[in-house]
Amino acid sequence: MNVTILDDYHDTLRALPCFNKLADHKVTIWNDHVQDEDVLAERLAETEVLVLIRERTKIRVPLLDRLPKLKLISQRSVWPHIDIDACSRLGIVVSSDRAPSYSTAELTWALVLAAMRQIPQQAAALKAGRWQVGVGSSLRGKTLGLYGWGQLAHEVAGYGRAFGMNVLVWARENSRESAREEGFAVAHSKEAFFELSDVLSLHLRLVDATRHIVTAADLARMKPTALLVNTSRASLIEPGALAVALHAGRPGLAAVDVYEQEPLTDPSDPLLLSPNLLATPHIGYVTHEEYEMQFSSVFDQIVAHVRGKSINVVNPDVLERMRA
Repeated sequence: MNVTILDDYHDTLRALPCFNKLADHKVTIWNDHVQDEDVLAERLAETEVLVLIRERTKIRVPLLDRLPKLKLISQRSVWPHIDIDACSRLGIVVSSDRAPSYSTAELTWALVLAAMRQIPQQAAALKAGRWQVGVGSSLRGKTLGLYGWGQLAHEVAGYGRAFGMNVLVWARENSRESAREEGFAVAHSKEAFFELSDVLSLHLRLVDATRHIVTAADLARMKPTALLVNTSRASLIEPGALAVALHAGRPGLAAVDVYEQEPLTDPSDPLLLSPNLLATPHIGYVTHEEYEMQFSSVFDQIVAHVRGKSINVVNPDVLERMRA
């Protein structure tokens, strides 16, 4: 099979032990990011299997219609960047394992600590010859608000308890009930959740029901001392609302790893210009260990498909009319 891997920025995948699973295939790896349809159509003209790294490249109808040899798209996590209906129409199988990324939970906590203790500012000041440029905030005794109650929220809740924080949950009704049964506090309303949280971390999947679920009004209810953390998806928040809220001082701080447009390389972006923002370039899942785990699964999907036993299929209706 002709396998193409897009957006491997640091040429990481070929050095992973699991890369040996593709030893019987011709593999082409691109290290840059391209969204131009003509360029992608040329690069992928002979591609039979396309490997995507999360949502870095959008795969829509105009491009799919120009890829007659494409049989399988293999990736991990959610797929808002892929036109699933078009893939089904064209006989292209989409396989995606949705196992949680524990490294994202780790980064979430790293951002909490870094933002609350002003670690980036203090470290930069020391290297510039200055000593102690501010006073940070402790976590013990404060309220950790978790919006969503999936696997990653559970992990972050455990970190919060270990640091002596009071965990407060807001989520769908059945998830709130699950949190209660597990012994966690649940806010009596969404409004109260935003008002009470000292650190509020988003852990929701991006679907139609959650898109822009965090509004400007929600952010305005947060304490001027509060921290908002987003390692999930930028589109959970109303477009532009976070930059405006930070300028207004509610919340007083934000730490984010995700953006409405990625990769975000414009230093003049309004959000990046916020002095009370800690920003990282979507590195929640970017560790050697996480890559090995994720791409072992992605490559297993390819091996299974070649053997005629496709797994983790997002569009199972296509299995009766797959491209030969």
